[in-house]
Amino acid sequence: MKVIGLAGWSGAGKTTLLARVIPHLLKDGLRVSVIKHAHHAFDVDIPGKDSWRHREAGATEVLVSSARRWALMHELRGAEEPRLPELLTKMSRVDLVVIEGFKREPHRKIEVFRAANGKPFLFPDDPGVVGIATDTAVETRLPTAHLDDIEAIAAMMLRSAISVEEVLAKSEAES
Repeated sequence: MKVIGLAGWSGAGKTTLLARVIPHLLKDGLRVSVIKHAHHAFDVDIPGKDSWRHREAGATEVLVSSARRWALMHELRGAEEPRLPELLTKMSRVDLVVIEGFKREPHRKIEVFRAANGKPFLFPDDPGVVGIATDTAVETRLPTAHLDDIEAIAAMMLRSAISVEEVLAKSEAES
């Protein structure tokens, strides 16, 4: 299982880009999963539904299962937010896990940069950035691809991805 990240400021187009890259990777026969970081309170449950009521009653975890999918919701209940290595260990084995966000974690990542966003590049200060997907010219030795060149971005992601074991070892060494 390999891991690569997409990192960038809010509004850079990470989600839109990933939604375009995933079908390209699937077409090549890869199994792809995503870990998405949310900076705000979010809920995947529906107030009033049984699983929501179980969580509201105080359950730490609620697993909902059907013939089409299952979802595990884990309430932190005041505990510290888990770091990326812990989340990676919870993932089922696939060919590629794409990390969206977690820009402060030390994994390899492709920076998604949109000029109109008005934010600075991450790559000068983040040694984890190994490539850039952008809509503007940039002076760097890192590989770059235009945001609309999905094939080139997918190839860059696959070339730059490292094994989950390497990510976990690197995170452990930096802790």
